[in-house]
Amino acid sequence: MGNDVDILILGAGACGLAAAIAAHDASRSVAVLEKLDRPGGNSALSTGSVPAAGTRFQREAGIADSPAAFERDLMAIAGETDDPALVRRLTAISAETVEWLVDTVGARLRLVTAYRHIGHSVSRLHAPASRRGQDLVDDLIAATDRRAIPVAVGNAARELIVENGAVCGAMVETGGRQSEVRAGKTILALNGFADNAALVARFCPEIAGAQYFGARGSTGEAVLWGERLGADLANMAAYQGYAAVAHPHGSLLSWTTIEKGGFLVGADGRRFGDESLGYSGFARIVLGQGEFAYAVFDRRIHDIAAQEEEFAELVRYSGVKTAASLAELAQFYRLDAAALGQELDAYNAAAGGRAPDRFGRRDFGLAPLVAPYHICRVVPGLFHTQGGLRVDGDARVLRNGRAIPNLFAGGGAAAGISGRAGALGYASGNGLLSAIALGRIAALAAARELDGAGA
Repeated sequence: MGNDVDILILGAGACGLAAAIAAHDASRSVAVLEKLDRPGGNSALSTGSVPAAGTRFQREAGIADSPAAFERDLMAIAGETDDPALVRRLTAISAETVEWLVDTVGARLRLVTAYRHIGHSVSRLHAPASRRGQDLVDDLIAATDRRAIPVAVGNAARELIVENGAVCGAMVETGGRQSEVRAGKTILALNGFADNAALVARFCPEIAGAQYFGARGSTGEAVLWGERLGADLANMAAYQGYAAVAHPHGSLLSWTTIEKGGFLVGADGRRFGDESLGYSGFARIVLGQGEFAYAVFDRRIHDIAAQEEEFAELVRYSGVKTAASLAELAQFYRLDAAALGQELDAYNAAAGGRAPDRFGRRDFGLAPLVAPYHICRVVPGLFHTQGGLRVDGDARVLRNGRAIPNLFAGGGAAAGISGRAGALGYASGNGLLSAIALGRIAALAAARELDGAGA
């Protein structure tokens, strides 16, 4: 039976769209199927930041960086990983990935120098000026449109077609009817399993009680299909959390507000941990302290964060409140003003070097904080899982260490580079780097295999 397409891509987030562009440019017929009614997935909800070491944009900014330094940074926070070779591979190709995005795809990325988020020793995040992932997704979609690549939304893959141990495409449901789509190679560009409560409880129990704030549809098909195939899994307990989702707005409070010197308190007006663990690693701490937390920062920090569109929008919708005094600030959410004042005094003393911080925080950004003050009510969230199918250096899915014929994976479907377990190993942009780099190299490897087979 003949194939309908050379390369079938399941999922139309950044991973799937990048794979489609690379496959098309390698002279292969390609189709992208997306189960939801629009492309983008978690990529559209992100800040669109892709970390890369040794790019020309860094050199132009006078920033010295290298894949080896990037790898050291990732391993320093990850601690342990099931797949150090994947970390090495993705850091090695990070610069060419970003430059491909700019030069070939036409993505409007620029080096971010205003801040360095957790996990990076130098400025290496490349992002849209808006810091909105939707802008990056729009650029990827525009590139697929220019190439006339079919991206079919509302088409859900329900099962892989497997014959003699090899993957030959997928069973796809459209409008309640199922049909076969047969392909020479299949790339799983689905997201992870963060929207599947049973899988989260099974693999990531420490964050199982948090609200899920990622894209709908991240229900773990890749893991479930992979298990039925006997595929190897890796880093399954790793995830990306976010410690400060504005409530009830549902948008991210920029972590710049904390990195630049803000802090978090509970409903009792007291701090409860070392915020410098980062927005991902601190999420479980916020989850454990009560229903809500409250971010406190000052005008200088506010003005830096205001360069980010999502933060500016949150301010416009009154998600960030302002007060000339701490007592007035406490009134917004009926916090204990005396307790909050004691916390600010202790925090400012630590930031000014007059006393140690009782939670061990050492980096205080612009603190000590000064009036006027700002406050935002937040909840912790689960954004995406960082474990998945183990892949080799060309994104082939492995079974007992050997490639499953014709099957590739990237993005949330594949094992990530954020450590073996928990959220402390997540460095800013890890998810998008894994998505775009693995999507691209999966397509290139699939095309080479088809060329070798004479297909």
